[in-house]
Amino acid sequence: MCNDVGRQFADMASASRPAVVGLLLRFCAVTFTLLGRVDGLVEGLYCGAVSCYDVLGVSRDAGKSEIARAYRQLARRFHPDRYRPTEAGENPEEKFLLVATAYETLKDDEARKDYDYMLDHPDEFYRHYYHYYKRRLAPKVDVRIVIIVTVCAISLFQYYSWWSSYSEAIHYLTTVPKYRIQATEIAKQQGLLNKTKEKGKNRRSKEEIKEEEEEIIKSIIKNNIDIKGGYQKPQLYDILLFQIVLAPYYICRYIMWYCRWIYRFHIKQEEYGEEEKLYIIRKNMKMSQGQFDSLEDHQKEMFLERKLWLRENFEVYKLEQEEELKKKVASDPRWKRYRRWLRNEGPGRLTFIDD
Repeated sequence: MCNDVGRQFADMASASRPAVVGLLLRFCAVTFTLLGRVDGLVEGLYCGAVSCYDVLGVSRDAGKSEIARAYRQLARRFHPDRYRPTEAGENPEEKFLLVATAYETLKDDEARKDYDYMLDHPDEFYRHYYHYYKRRLAPKVDVRIVIIVTVCAISLFQYYSWWSSYSEAIHYLTTVPKYRIQATEIAKQQGLLNKTKEKGKNRRSKEEIKEEEEEIIKSIIKNNIDIKGGYQKPQLYDILLFQIVLAPYYICRYIMWYCRWIYRFHIKQEEYGEEEKLYIIRKNMKMSQGQFDSLEDHQKEMFLERKLWLRENFEVYKLEQEEELKKKVASDPRWKRYRRWLRNEGPGRLTFIDD
């Protein structure tokens, strides 16, 4: 048929324009018919050039029970371990795979609906391809479930790592003499250490008494020391899961705070309070809230005394810090040795010293 159409197209090449257009339309129709058959069966989709209903031997009105019964019979019949080909070149694995494909297509309501639509609308060639591969390549698990499980796993790991860091910080503080002596004094004042010294039947070993004293001291340090920064006590609302859940609340609160800031300090021209001054200083220093909270109180008082919320004062302070850092580096013995090595034996000079 293609040869006939091509011959006609060559004969009509010099004909009028309407005739050429009509011939082109006919050629496209023939090509589409060869690619997608008029009965809607397309090679590479579902059961290929064979109807899935014919493969299972059921009608289009068959119910799920009838389709399942036909599949079980054909699966037992064409199973590669049991089926013996009657014709030369017959492949039992291909037959079994075709039966399984037909059953997978017809047992699912959505897939069967798309397949029936393809049979009834054979001209919508590209739509059939889109729906077939969309369903075939779609993830088997709901993406929302995967996201929720991933966020929960990250949150658990986050909380565990923060708690481990906090426990390490508390353990370190129990070894610092300054905090250990203070905690011991508080324990004695509260009479907690006297309870450990018992006699008679309830008398315990020195190891048990020492362990209990350590737990008491550690508990007092936990209750009386507020650790800031990366080693602070973990809070549930700081983990990723709660941050996502509370994100709308935080966004609304930030918008309200920003509007109030604009109204108070830009429109009404109010003076900054101490809290606002520290906020501007922290932003100038590009420090997070945790980093800024970990600073000593005398440092914050020094920032306020020098009025570092003013940009020009902060620039002066920044230059002073850079100069001080340069002096510390210049006076560092290790830095001096490194500069001496660059001057005497650095790159560009021959030396027999291996180190």
